[in-house]
Amino acid sequence: MWAELGRLGSNVRDPSALTDAQAVCDEMALRVRFNIELLVNRLQSQGYVFHSNDDARTPVVPFQPASVRASQFAAWVEERFGPVPLVLSSWIRLVGDVWLVGTHPEWGESSAADPLVIELEGTRYSGESTSSYFLSEHEAWAEEARDDSAVGSFVLPVAPDRLHKANVSGGAPYGFRVPDGRADGVFAAENDMSFVSYLNLIFRNGGFACWPSGDRHERLRKSLTDGLLLL
Repeated sequence: MWAELGRLGSNVRDPSALTDAQAVCDEMALRVRFNIELLVNRLQSQGYVFHSNDDARTPVVPFQPASVRASQFAAWVEERFGPVPLVLSSWIRLVGDVWLVGTHPEWGESSAADPLVIELEGTRYSGESTSSYFLSEHEAWAEEARDDSAVGSFVLPVAPDRLHKANVSGGAPYGFRVPDGRADGVFAAENDMSFVSYLNLIFRNGGFACWPSGDRHERLRKSLTDGLLLL
């Protein structure tokens, strides 16, 4: 199905295809939400502590479901930075914000394993505006692009990079390359890849992009991945 949607490119927005394509992306988002909720419950039952990516290690609520304003926010993102991938709209409306940075009692280096973080609404940042943050990042990108023709497309930032998650000075945030009118989008992380491919990688590894070798870690990985849905 994703290959078929990919072949359509931006033509996926044609009236003859858009309704069905958005339905596929919405189903993807519902599966993602199921996986996230299952992972959070499993990690919590194993004693995992979700915390901020700084020395304070402030406790963090790992999953904030999409708010009642999510559809309005999705429309604003589309209007301001669009077109944006259909999967991005689906995520905003149906998933929410996820922050899996933390420490596992059997795996002290879990914060360095690039845990899943996608924050679009910014619901855990009370008093701060995600919209303002996105606009300021876009303004900085536009200024750089005026001076350097080699600057790539704008990346809508939704997560710290692998090193920042581990509280180490790192690189640019992860995010979506926009504008992009296709169904699946390009997610700029350690490497550029489709967003759905990135999520499947994450869920194959129990919520983390990187996983150490060894029997003990393999048993832990399997305890997290059992029953997770493919996208």
